[in-house]
Amino acid sequence: MSTLTFTVPGMTCGHCEAAVKGEITKVAGVTGVDVDLTTKAVVVTGADLDPASIFAAVDEAGFEPVA
Repeated sequence: MSTLTFTVPGMTCGHCEAAVKGEITKVAGVTGVDVDLTTKAVVVTGADLDPASIFAAVDEAGFEPVA
């Protein structure tokens, strides 16, 4: 099990959070996604996480991840 933590400064509401979570959960190996709208932090857990795929999923949701 591994963890990837990054921020998504553009998230401002529950809809933003749902969009980001929805895209990240489609990535292979992801087992959990936690988002804190106050700090804009995203914590992804899973097996053999590929940061490039996860960041691409955030981009697909319309946001820019910051490592």
